[in-house]
Amino acid sequence: MAKKKILVTGVAGFIGSNLADRLIAAGYEVIGIDNLSSGVQGQVPKGVTFHKLDIRSKDIYPVFLGVDTVFHLAAKNSLPECQRGPVETLDINVTGTANVFEASKRAGVRKTIYAQSSAVEEGDKRLKGFYAISKFADGMIDEGYKDAFGMTITGARYFNVYGPRQDYRRNPPPIMTKFIVKMLKGEPPLLFEDDDKNTRDFIYVDDINDFHLQCIEDDRVNNRMFRLGTGASTSMKEVFETIRKVMGSSVKPVVKVRPNDPDFKAAETLADITDATALGWRPKTSFDDGIRAMVEYLKGEMAKGNIK
Repeated sequence: MAKKKILVTGVAGFIGSNLADRLIAAGYEVIGIDNLSSGVQGQVPKGVTFHKLDIRSKDIYPVFLGVDTVFHLAAKNSLPECQRGPVETLDINVTGTANVFEASKRAGVRKTIYAQSSAVEEGDKRLKGFYAISKFADGMIDEGYKDAFGMTITGARYFNVYGPRQDYRRNPPPIMTKFIVKMLKGEPPLLFEDDDKNTRDFIYVDDINDFHLQCIEDDRVNNRMFRLGTGASTSMKEVFETIRKVMGSSVKPVVKVRPNDPDFKAAETLADITDATALGWRPKTSFDDGIRAMVEYLKGEMAKGNIK
């Protein structure tokens, strides 16, 4: 029996490269697309048929032929960069998503799963930021393609995903990565006085990918949107304390009053994962174990000279 072909956009990125590893291990044939604007080609697993292409280009259409399932993970997702460049953000995240759906439609792809974001739920009765706006628009495009063409599309709304290969090259890097790198260098990370109230629902990348793999064969997910988190919130202060415990570090943070930042959202994100758990999915990775895996990965990157 021939292997099912699975296509991953953003395959050189954090979640996409981890997903490709899992798909190959599960015996699928994996095709990857990435324009390497932020992804790293060295992260693309061996065994992936890789295409350096932009999701906004019609050149992606032939790559979708014969594909059973598409995972659309490519996006511009650095919040500061999205705010600085709204036109590019909307072009990549909205036009690019529409183009991926169009490619899936033309190729007769059986099922398309795409990355949503908890950012669409974090505003106070309105969307805050161009990244959130772009992801909200993706949901409308999803509905449009299902209604007009009868496509099977599933939305996976990630909360705060962490794990190995989270992009430490971003400026600024994700907060958990920033803390670990600082502490590996023996430097004190910066905390703000209100960081005990600044909480997020952190979910480990392997747990996200457990759900992705389930989506391929489980038709109960079809044409639905699922929130993916742990259903528990952790404060930035607790993140720091967990990293310090896992590393066995005695480094103490620098604690300051938060400067006035109109883009800052001191808020709780908390995923209602009822729909996903009703299908048998459960996050399995403890916070300590997830942090431990991140620390080991970043230690390795530092030893290679990739982190200065």
